[in-house]
Amino acid sequence: MLSSTIRPAVKSDCGAIARLYSISSDGVADYIWTQLAEPGEDILAVGQRRYEREDTNFSYRNCSVVVSDSEVVGMLVAFPMQVDPSYVEEDPVLAPYSKLEVDNSYYICGMALLPEYRGLGIGTRLLGLAERQAREKGFSVLSLIVFEENNGAKALYERNGYKEVDRAPVHPHPLIHYGGDAVLMVKQI
Repeated sequence: MLSSTIRPAVKSDCGAIARLYSISSDGVADYIWTQLAEPGEDILAVGQRRYEREDTNFSYRNCSVVVSDSEVVGMLVAFPMQVDPSYVEEDPVLAPYSKLEVDNSYYICGMALLPEYRGLGIGTRLLGLAERQAREKGFSVLSLIVFEENNGAKALYERNGYKEVDRAPVHPHPLIHYGGDAVLMVKQI
């Protein structure tokens, strides 16, 4: 059995967070980071740079990492979601996800584990951590978005009490790994 611990992320974890967030987003982060990359810049370097910031939701400060043998093997990104009702996402690739955001919820933005650490209960531990964080911050609703075709992740969320409440069609793009719908799932706590 592989042993692991979960701890708050530190700035030096940002490279690993970027790699894992790329996995968790199934291509959405790669799409965004490609647009933000400087000429010749690797997209994972863009992700690392973004998570090194401290004044945004996409910061290591909103991440927890799973560590095994001193290596970061998993992560959770979660934060309070505040939706600006006047904002309209113009990018057709990003619009479905923007449409599904739940105001005043604790949003699980991303969660990923390296393949050899899946199926060991760590995902359930990370979801439990997000629930504790939500309660500590005074939230009674957790939200997340998952691709309907990502059967393993969707089943994990359902086993942990998340219910589908809405969906939006995925806008096809070569970097996005799935088609079908993006599914909004929520859990009341």
